[in-house]
Order: sequence, then structure tokens, then C-alpha cells
Amino acid sequence: MSVLFTSKATAVGGREGHVKSDDGLINLDLVMPSPNNTKEGTNPEQLFAAGYASCFDGALNLIAKKQKYSIESSITAEVSLMKDPADDGFKLAVTLNAHLKGVSQEEAEKLVKAAHEFCPYSKATRGNIDVTLNTTAE
Repeated sequence: MSVLFTSKATAVGGREGHVKSDDGLINLDLVMPSPNNTKEGTNPEQLFAAGYASCFDGALNLIAKKQKYSIESSITAEVSLMKDPADDGFKLAVTLNAHLKGVSQEEAEKLVKAAHEFCPYSKATRGNIDVTLNTTAE
């Protein structure tokens, strides 16, 4: 395989630290979400959700175009951090909420399933974390 591009980001201080991309476009404080935390910042799960949602939406639109569908779409990714009883650690789960305009519910579900087979994030997570697909057509 040939590398198309490589993205870089450096984190310092873990979940209560800072993350910055090599080009400076991402330059964010990290905070652990909790009702008592008044600090502003993001967390790794939000960053993963943003990446997965944008990648999946790109895959969905590419699949739709190849299959000669004209759609409008949005993907909302919900990334949950959960306790893992297997090792008393943590694990992730993802719900992808796909909203499509321009196709029937049945067509939308087929496109979303095909995008899930094609998307690099879906390939990377397959068999590693639970991913739930919710599809709504308008």
C-alpha cells in the first residue's frame, strides 16, 4: 500500500493535558468530562467522534455517487467511554446516526451499510469496538 498522507498530533498530559497538530490547526486543552469540572476543553472521545463522523460521511457520499444516488447527508457520531469489566479498564463504543435526504429508508440503510464496509474508521474499529448504525431517511 502507498501512503496518501500522514497526519500528526502530539498530546502532553493525558486526559487533563493538551493536544496540538503539527500544523497548529488543532491546538486544544483536554479535560475529563464531569459535572463538577469547570475547565473548558475537549476530550479524546470528541476528537474521535469528529474524525469518525467526517470520514463516514465522506465514505457514504462516495458510495452514493458510485451507485448513482444524489443525496444530502449528515452523520452524528456518539463515542462512549465505558468501564470494561473484562480487565477493570475502559473501552469505547460508537453509535453512528446517519441522516439522508433523497432516498428511501431501505436505500438509505443499504448505503449506510455499504459505507460501513468501506470507511477506513469502520475498518479500523471492526471487531475491536461495538458500532451501532442508526439510519433515518427523509
